[in-house]
Amino acid sequence: MSQQTPSDNPKLIARLRDPSTCRKAFNEVVRLYSQPLYWQIRRMVTNHDDANDLLQNTFLKAWNSIDNFRGEAKLSTWLHKIAINESITFLQRERRRLNLSLDDEASHLASTIEADTDIDGNRAAINLRKAIATLPEKQRLVFNMRYFDEMKYDDMSQILGTSVGALKTSYHLAVKKIEKFFADHGL
Repeated sequence: MSQQTPSDNPKLIARLRDPSTCRKAFNEVVRLYSQPLYWQIRRMVTNHDDANDLLQNTFLKAWNSIDNFRGEAKLSTWLHKIAINESITFLQRERRRLNLSLDDEASHLASTIEADTDIDGNRAAINLRKAIATLPEKQRLVFNMRYFDEMKYDDMSQILGTSVGALKTSYHLAVKKIEKFFADHGL
């Protein structure tokens, strides 16, 4: 018998829809999803403080639009979609603020990763993070979701609004680019 995930829990969804239990149910949502959403965001923006701010923004947006959650998608899908949109908007705003091209963004992210003292990591993990930072935004997102979160392509498709075939191609290309990064840097 498969274990039911919190996002599939109809009782939690019902409590979110009931004005008398909504606040407590949402606190449970925050408790259940803070860590996975934080890491989804953190792998995109690389900075702890920025990731925390974006996580708070994600939950604030979710709370403000909880009445719009129709339950057509899983709760986790809906929350990941909000978190990813927040991350992408943040990265675009940072690119404009720092006047970075997409190529410059990769080197900026790599230097941020190298200077990151919030994450303990061996050299191989740091090099992997640097290789991921060189990927285009969409490939980076797909790679992170598949590799780190072990997310199914069907779930990614719902979150990103992209076909499963396109996601598989994007992941495959990301893996090839990461392999090339390691080969080019003698790693």
